[in-house]
Amino acid sequence: MKQLFRGGIHPNDGKALSRGGAPVPMPAPSRVIIPMSQHIGAPCSPLVKVGDTVKLGQKIGDGEGVCSPVHASVSGTVAAVEQLPIPGGRQAVCVVIDSDGKDTPDPAIKPRASHKGLSPAELAAIVREAGICGMGGAAYPTNSKILSTAGKTETLLINACECEPYITSDDMVMCTWPEKVILGARILADVIGAKHTVIAVEDNKPEAIEALRAKAEGQEDIEIRALPTRYPQGAKKQLILAVTGKEVAPGARTGALFNVTTVYSICRAVYEGLPITEKVVTVTGEGANEPKNVIVRVGTPIEQVLDFAGGVKEETCKVVCGGPMMGVAQGNLAVPVVKGTNALLCLTDPAPAAEDPACIRCGKCMDACPMGLQPLNLYRYVNCGDKEELGRLNLEDCMECGCCAYVCPGRLPLVETFKAGKKLLKEGKR
Repeated sequence: MKQLFRGGIHPNDGKALSRGGAPVPMPAPSRVIIPMSQHIGAPCSPLVKVGDTVKLGQKIGDGEGVCSPVHASVSGTVAAVEQLPIPGGRQAVCVVIDSDGKDTPDPAIKPRASHKGLSPAELAAIVREAGICGMGGAAYPTNSKILSTAGKTETLLINACECEPYITSDDMVMCTWPEKVILGARILADVIGAKHTVIAVEDNKPEAIEALRAKAEGQEDIEIRALPTRYPQGAKKQLILAVTGKEVAPGARTGALFNVTTVYSICRAVYEGLPITEKVVTVTGEGANEPKNVIVRVGTPIEQVLDFAGGVKEETCKVVCGGPMMGVAQGNLAVPVVKGTNALLCLTDPAPAAEDPACIRCGKCMDACPMGLQPLNLYRYVNCGDKEELGRLNLEDCMECGCCAYVCPGRLPLVETFKAGKKLLKEGKR
C-alpha cells in the first residue's frame, strides 16, 4: 500500500525484545496508589475516606463534566487520601489502599449477555462507569468520543499501529485476546452506526494481523488492514490520511478513531462488567533483565513492576514511562502505574548532549516532520519569544512526536523547546 502521510522516520523499533508469549499476570501488590487524575479533563473527587473498606472494581473517584471515574484495583482498606507524586513529574490527590489479599469483587460488577439494542447513550454510560479512557496514552474519556461520533460516521477506525519503538503491549493484546478486540469493534460499530470498520495494524505485527483476521472471518464489514511500518503511523491525523486518503484540517476533530486496547476494554466492560483496574505494560529496553509484557494492577508502584519483570541491569541510566520518542523519563520510581501507562523503557545508553548545539539549516527536520511544519524556524522563534511568528507557523499543530529531534545532526532540544513555545502561546491567550 502506498504510504500517504508526509515525513516520518524509521527508527530501530526494538520490539523483538518483548514480543512473544502472552502477558504475564503480576500478583496484586500489598498497597496500591490510585491517582484521582488519570485522564484528560477534570480530576475526580474521592468517594471514600481513610478507614473505609473497598472491593475490587469499586468506584472510588468521580467528577463532573469531562471526567473518567477511577476504581479500586484491590479489595482492602483505605489507608490514606493525600497528594502524592504521579508519573510525569506531577502531583495529584491519590487514594492509597492496603490490600486484604482477597480480591473480593464489587457486587456492582455484572456481566451482560449481549450488546444488542444498546443506544449510544447507554454504551457511553457503561464505558464511563468502567472508567475507560484512551488506552494508547491520550487518556481522553471514551464515553465523550462515543457520544460525539454516534450516527455521524460510516467508517469506524481502530488504531492498532503501535508505532512507538519498543512498545508491544497493544500487539500482545491483539495476539492474546483477538476475539475480544473483534467483539469490541463489533459493539462500537453496531452502536454508533458505522457501516465499515478498519482495524489498522502496522505490517511489523504479522501474528496480530493473522489472529485478528481469523477472528473477523465472515464479518465482511470488518477489515484488518496492514499498513507500512513508519513512525508515527499511529498518530491520529497521519493514520486517517493513510487509511482514507483524507487530510484532517488543523484544529478539526478526528472522529471515530479508537485505540485497540480501548476497544478491548469496551468489550470487557460490556460483556464482563469489568472496569479498568489493570493494564498490560511492556517492560523493555537494553536495561531490562527480562523484557516482557506484564498485566499490572493500576496503582502498582513502577519499581515493583520492574522487580517482578526481572529487575534492571546495573548500567541502566534511565527509566522512561512510554517509548523512546514520546515517553517521559521518570525520576521517581515509587510513582504508580496509571491507565495510560503502556511501557516502562529501561535505557543504558544516555543520549549524548551537544556541547554547543546549533542549527546548521540542513532542513532534515522539515523533511521528517509529519505535520509539514518548519522546526528550524519554530526553534528560532521560540527562543526569541516571537508569538506572532509561532502562531503563523502553526506551532500548536506540533504533536511532539520527536521526528525532528531524531534526525537533527546538531542534537538540538527541539521537542523541549516546542513544549516551552506552546506554554508561551497559551500564556499569551489568557
